[in-house]
Amino acid sequence: MSKDNHKNNSLCGLRTAALLSVVLIPLFVFGWGATSPAYLATRSSSPEDIPTSFRVGEKLSYNVSFGKFTNAAYAEIFVASRGKLSGREAVEIRGKVKTLEMVSAAFFLIDESRTVFVAPDTGIPLYVVSKSSDSILPQEKITNYLTQPAPGYDLLSVIFKARESSGAGTYPLFENDQLSTVTFLPTNAERIKSDVGEFDTVISTVQSPALTAAGITDLRINFTTDEARIPLQIRFRTEKGQFRAIVSAIALPGPQPAADLPTPTPSPSPIAVPRPTQTPEQYIDNRPLLPELGFQLGEVLEYGITGAGQPLGRITFNVLERKEFQNADNLLLTATITAVEPGVSTFVLGEAARTQVDPETLTPNWAAMNFTSTLLGLTQTVTFDSKTGEIKFGGPQGVDAPIGTHNLVSLFYAMRSFNLRPSRNASNPVNDTRVAVFWEDKPYVFMLRPFNPEDITINGEKVSAQMISVNTLNPALDKLALKVWLRSADRVPVRLSAGQFQADLISKRSNLANRP
Repeated sequence: MSKDNHKNNSLCGLRTAALLSVVLIPLFVFGWGATSPAYLATRSSSPEDIPTSFRVGEKLSYNVSFGKFTNAAYAEIFVASRGKLSGREAVEIRGKVKTLEMVSAAFFLIDESRTVFVAPDTGIPLYVVSKSSDSILPQEKITNYLTQPAPGYDLLSVIFKARESSGAGTYPLFENDQLSTVTFLPTNAERIKSDVGEFDTVISTVQSPALTAAGITDLRINFTTDEARIPLQIRFRTEKGQFRAIVSAIALPGPQPAADLPTPTPSPSPIAVPRPTQTPEQYIDNRPLLPELGFQLGEVLEYGITGAGQPLGRITFNVLERKEFQNADNLLLTATITAVEPGVSTFVLGEAARTQVDPETLTPNWAAMNFTSTLLGLTQTVTFDSKTGEIKFGGPQGVDAPIGTHNLVSLFYAMRSFNLRPSRNASNPVNDTRVAVFWEDKPYVFMLRPFNPEDITINGEKVSAQMISVNTLNPALDKLALKVWLRSADRVPVRLSAGQFQADLISKRSNLANRP
């Protein structure tokens, strides 16, 4: 994904990820990779006796955008096979949805798949396997309707039912163990241009109490007007913003060649003409950062640390430099103990954490911590593989982690650009943001819960700030009740708290003027 696509974008939280799972997974179930368990179906490529509207081999790939993120996720619908499932005719539909790069790394992680076996005549589910890999431990859920008929369609199978009926009708919907209805209502015609061509379509609005309860509104699907009724474009809104999925590739089952026809002689392949190699652009140190990050190169934040109300010292966060590191563009962020009160053993002067991060996504590539004092007691060097997610520290063996996993310092800066809007209903915190964070020897999923801004006192002055509570599922960290307060005016962290320790902002300045 082009890094230019990261500009000017608002970001999503945990519950928005859940909304994506509810809508995108079933609407674009796509899974060209994972193979279903062999015992589920005896597959067949030949036609069966029962007529069906499912086209075995049809694969529809989608690009999903959110706001101005043009590549927020990918999705695909795949009619994988037709055969026998416990002696019954069945069509197998597989799929997977996965968020990408900036969205996946910093704001919400989705890596889920679903395999649905449906009756070829009615399209009603017979067997459903749902898998989720967006947390540390993968989860799987199996629903068997072979003995007890399904009370309705799931969101994947109902899309095929709507295709069969030209995007019209009301059908029973059974999702998340809840029975509801879903209504498709054709409205206006619209011509859509996509990567695979231009198509005449009809817009069907989709309404369901299940969607309303999940906070999804204005769901519209553009079905092509041809016989295939392909769901070419899918749009819906949430409190966080608008999502749009549009077909990026279409693969259809090809016709079988007649047995008595000779095999055509292949045409000679054209010889590619080599193109001249472009001279790479010269790297320039300390280029300006994107304004959407909420801070600029050279920013220095100094905090006074107290313990149980007593002054202990100072810690300084510095956006130090943007230079090449390990042959890649990197931004160096540091957090350093710059002052210690006499007689204090909690900190040691000069203790520091340093991390090299991607200058646009702020996901780390390397980090080094040197804290020998009693507060953290952690000294280690960590490398983050941006392609596989593997994290290595203290030896050749690494640990698996979600791609784009943060550390504490990178999270400190990244959360300033998060869309942390508090939930309207405090008893239903739908706006929690989920972030993968490495700590000590493994990744954790940090839950950031935003609250409404309130006035707090910082160094004798009233400041409007939003409190963000952090839940980590690490008992030792959660015992500290981690919290961050972001100033309403500019999203600068003005207070950090962990247990009896508190750090209040003393000054904000730039060190660019001191550079040669």
